[in-house]
Amino acid sequence: MKPKTLTTLYWIFTIIFALLVFLDGIGGVTRQQAGIDVLKHLGYPVYLMTIAGVARLLAVVALLQTKFKVIKEWAFAGIAINFVCAFASRTFVGDSFGLLIPPVIMLAFLFIPYTLWKKVELIKQSGGEKNFDCMKDSHKAKSY
Repeated sequence: MKPKTLTTLYWIFTIIFALLVFLDGIGGVTRQQAGIDVLKHLGYPVYLMTIAGVARLLAVVALLQTKFKVIKEWAFAGIAINFVCAFASRTFVGDSFGLLIPPVIMLAFLFIPYTLWKKVELIKQSGGEKNFDCMKDSHKAKSY
């Protein structure tokens, strides 16, 4: 895949994912009733909604910025931990299989912009499109 295509796909998936996280963050900050009901069901205090909502909004800013790579990496990690904990919490309270699926789907979706970001960064480090063909060949030879 060409670098420009990778970059375009990265931004499309990142914006979609960031929008989903943003909406969830807004729901937390405004303490939507559905969220309150879920937190009570899971046994968490309601004030956790505000804390998690603010964290999600900050994560969206971190995902969309392009200057601080470490901050972006931490945002991806924090969101991943959030989805893993959501899955675990639902499992521990004995929720049905259907309620376990959404955090797993979101975790899987998270890896699309993350993987694309890593590929775009690798292209930038290798000198851009002119070295892209050489870089593809060198990755085939590496064993991870």
